[in-house]
Amino acid sequence: MSEDFYDVLGVSRDASEDEIKQAYRKQAAEHHPDVSDDEDAEERFKKIQKAKEVLTDEEKRRQYDQLGHDRFTEADKRGATGGGGPGGAGGPFGGAGGAGGAGGFEDIFNQFFGGGRGGGGGPDNRPRQGRDLKTGLEITLEEAFEGATKQVTLTRPTACDTCDGAGHPPDADVETCPQCNGRGQVQQVQQTPLGRVQQTSTCPRCEGEGELYSEDCADCGGDGVVREEATLSVEIPPGIRSGQSLRMEREGAPGENGGPNGDLLIEVDVDVGDRFERDGDDLHVSEAISFPQAVFGDTIEVETVDGSVEMDVPAGTQSGETFRLQDKGMPRLRRRGRGDLYVQVGVVIPESLNDEQREALEAFAEAGGEDIDVGGGFFEKLKSSF
Repeated sequence: MSEDFYDVLGVSRDASEDEIKQAYRKQAAEHHPDVSDDEDAEERFKKIQKAKEVLTDEEKRRQYDQLGHDRFTEADKRGATGGGGPGGAGGPFGGAGGAGGAGGFEDIFNQFFGGGRGGGGGPDNRPRQGRDLKTGLEITLEEAFEGATKQVTLTRPTACDTCDGAGHPPDADVETCPQCNGRGQVQQVQQTPLGRVQQTSTCPRCEGEGELYSEDCADCGGDGVVREEATLSVEIPPGIRSGQSLRMEREGAPGENGGPNGDLLIEVDVDVGDRFERDGDDLHVSEAISFPQAVFGDTIEVETVDGSVEMDVPAGTQSGETFRLQDKGMPRLRRRGRGDLYVQVGVVIPESLNDEQREALEAFAEAGGEDIDVGGGFFEKLKSSF
């Protein structure tokens, strides 16, 4: 069984219209999506609106009491599609007005809270953390491999030292705001489709402070915040990749009402350079080998990020073949181990040959389909000629 409209508003079944409206205002203030942290606030607010719509309309309330919640709701759904039920177009809340007939959530919220998120309930004087700031930093592949300490310079808002973020000199004269009498809020009564509604909004004269000062701070102009250039040291962990961000706590914008600063997010861009290509924690590199090295095999030196290592090239290696050097890639960020280094070899064909090289290759070509006298030193001669 669905939740009864009287239960939604928290009133008895014989509650007066004024009691229902009062309960509605209380529930709306508590459960509106813009002021509630409950993930189901929007759905809850719809139920509250619907309950108030039905129970403050004499004819709808009579039908609701007669049919019961489930039967009334079903009839109302049919009416909403043109069937002429309790909520059909002929009723005072039907037609283009939508839920509640008064323009949906935002119109209701505007009437009760002064218009929009954070606008009408008066100033929120709770401490609030400042907003996070973002900047970028470019580093080399070697710095990403080893880890490094880098300097980052940025211009950011910070609390004014002159007035300590207050916006006025410490010795400024202060008076109670005459427009709001120190409350920081002003009220006015409006006639709306829902009846007379009292609207509360932030006082425009003192901007919710409740006090007026004889002068503003000369350095920040009354804002309490100035912009400054700051240079910070940031620790780069080994293995970081392009696009990843580092968070520096409390290095962001200043908080409000004594709240803490926000954080600084530094997005890192790793300049890999021309030699390597990076794929996550793995690196890729190309190495040139000679024709004899490919034919006879050899041991070559391969430069990695942290020095050279030896790699065996087996006899008969084909151009374009790739070899894996385990644990010779980048460190794994905040984990043990390293990625791998993949070495793709390319056989370099000489553009010109001397007589000895040409003679050796011709002999090699002529013997291509026949047995070669290994003992006669044929391969040694071919290899030594290059």
